[in-house]
Amino acid sequence: MLGTAFNVLMIILGSIIGSVFKKGIKNEYQDILMNAMGLAALALGMNTIVQHMPDSKYPVLFIVSLALGALIGQKINLEEKFNNLVSKFSKGNLAEGLSTAILLFCIGSLSILGPVEAALKGDYTYLFANGMLDFITSIVLASTFGLGIAVAALVLFCWQGSIYLIAKLIENSLNADLMNEISIIGGILILCSGLGILGIKKIKTLNLLPALAIPPLMFLIIFVFKL
Repeated sequence: MLGTAFNVLMIILGSIIGSVFKKGIKNEYQDILMNAMGLAALALGMNTIVQHMPDSKYPVLFIVSLALGALIGQKINLEEKFNNLVSKFSKGNLAEGLSTAILLFCIGSLSILGPVEAALKGDYTYLFANGMLDFITSIVLASTFGLGIAVAALVLFCWQGSIYLIAKLIENSLNADLMNEISIIGGILILCSGLGILGIKKIKTLNLLPALAIPPLMFLIIFVFKL
């Protein structure tokens, strides 16, 4: 968990630095930072999709996952619940920034593969690299949305910690194909977040999060029934 602790520390530190800068940054500079963040999210999302899509052995799975995940997420209405929760503690558009931060910090390939590498091989390279990237990202986000972005560090700790523990428990059963499918969906979610930041299309990205749970369920069904 050393790599995850480093990642969390970088987010908190970056959020503090960014929130200090926020006080002296004019609106036009905050706007351009938001544009930069949106473009970065688009680039990260597209890169993840392009990188993993050719290796997919189940080319329809991500479509099915997104469709089912969207229906489940809309039924639960995760977006509204999240916004209502954040609004109790903060005014302004922190909810948008926090949801974006959670997606960028947690759904990237490094954040998913890093804990797996740490659990199976004791290799923290991915997590250290991810920590430095998140440090820069948190500075940019906190300079626009404020110190509340640091809350994403707690979510990241739970996310990576869960992946680490699961990888330890089922290290003999982990499938590279499963990680590939999750990465494709994660890339799409990051892309959606970028579209929202740029004001191109407001998508209820959090309502799509259940899509990440569909591939593991499908792979479990395939394993149990030997399909």
